[in-house]
Amino acid sequence: MNVLSLQNVVKAYANHIAVNDVSFDVKAGSIFGLLGPNGAGKTSLIRIITTITAADTGKVFLNGHPLNHLHPNEIGYMPEERGLYKKMKVGEQLLYLAQLKGLSNREAKIKLKTWLEKFDILSWWDKKIGDLSKGMSQKVQFIATIVHDPSLIILDEPFSGLDPINANLIKDEIYQLKEKGASILFSTHRMEQVEEICEDIVLINKGKILLYGGVNAIKNDFKEHKFSVKYSGDLSSQLNSAGYDIISAMGNEIIFKAQNGQSSNDLLKGLISHNVNIISFNEILPSLNEIFITKVASSNE
Repeated sequence: MNVLSLQNVVKAYANHIAVNDVSFDVKAGSIFGLLGPNGAGKTSLIRIITTITAADTGKVFLNGHPLNHLHPNEIGYMPEERGLYKKMKVGEQLLYLAQLKGLSNREAKIKLKTWLEKFDILSWWDKKIGDLSKGMSQKVQFIATIVHDPSLIILDEPFSGLDPINANLIKDEIYQLKEKGASILFSTHRMEQVEEICEDIVLINKGKILLYGGVNAIKNDFKEHKFSVKYSGDLSSQLNSAGYDIISAMGNEIIFKAQNGQSSNDLLKGLISHNVNIISFNEILPSLNEIFITKVASSNE
């Protein structure tokens, strides 16, 4: 089942097409990466999904129903540019935002105090937002985003301004929310974070989809049949004479590329035949960052 489905969505501003025939699905209970360079159309898509603006053409479905004015209560959105009121106290602001999402005052207080205790920040209740550091206000914003138990959580650069300990704290909560059935739409420029936590991604540039699918499947599609071999003995000189395409050799590790028609099993058998002790044999897959740069650069040409 999909929590979110976009079908042929188009959005234009004056003579600029911000979203150009975009279609993708976000599975229920998954972490999905929405990726693209600055100006790619990510913010325009998020504005459509959150009903801030409407698509010019195309369809959007949330939990199987056409997107409508009631759906924002089923969505939690944490924008990159934080929207907290600096002169308000933490508690009164969180209560206000929770009630905007349909919670009663009593229910909101109970849920908020549970989350504040979980983050060990209940003592911040009467502090003004303006007195908090960027990382501290980030945690408050995260609580405001998820306190109403949304089925779809949209997080735009959620780890910005957080130290490693608090980044891991938020990351653990994201995993727990996923385990409880929430779906997370995760937007960031940090590809290593995407590789770590996302199952599926869509990469857009100039309003169009460049890549869409599972992270592992995409990395496999872009692999260059390179392998890393760690060994003991004198393997390097033997391979040079055996016609292997060696890319680099340093210490007891060699990186080489398979020749046309060679499988990993063929390579491993050939290595073993040299009577050298193979310590490890691993295929090198490209990083999402490398794939991102390659695809965006080629689409800009």
